[in-house]
Amino acid sequence: MDRKLMPIEIDENDSSVSPTPVPACPGCRMVKNEWPGEGYTHEGETYCCQGCAEGAGCMCVAVETPGFSRRGQRFTRAEPRPGEQRSGAPAPQGELSGERDSLGTEEALDQGG
Repeated sequence: MDRKLMPIEIDENDSSVSPTPVPACPGCRMVKNEWPGEGYTHEGETYCCQGCAEGAGCMCVAVETPGFSRRGQRFTRAEPRPGEQRSGAPAPQGELSGERDSLGTEEALDQGG
């Protein structure tokens, strides 16, 4: 069976066809491909920088060229917040935090279950 596949034609002026939304920072609306650093996650949202996540103002605008760069990554580096890791994720609690590792062997074994 020889069947020719016909390409689907889409009228770009058709209002019922919506383009795929481009990922952007919920704080300043900067497109993700223009972020100078890796981004910052806070309360389930990914922002371009910690300033946008905290509402303190976008730090990315101070980087001259758009897009990921070593300078941009250093400039937008996040500082850890109380109870969070540098990425903005919640800090681990209990044994996952390394709490037992800071104790001597005997004390750690005594605290075990």
